[in-house]
Amino acid sequence: MKFSPCTGKCTEEGTHCEGCGRSHEEIAEMKTLIFALVDFAKKMQYENIDEFADGVAGSIKYKMGEGH
Repeated sequence: MKFSPCTGKCTEEGTHCEGCGRSHEEIAEMKTLIFALVDFAKKMQYENIDEFADGVAGSIKYKMGEGH
């Protein structure tokens, strides 16, 4: 499955958002993950949020096998 980012044209009808095409379940789970990362960054009092976000993205790519 290919990830489709938010387009800002969100809909709540049916099982999928008509804006991005993702399921509402996928969107809800992703929101949970993002909120957890934001809470962690706040807890650590990171001042360099861009580097934190880039580091998280790099870790995901590495764990998925794209960073080798």
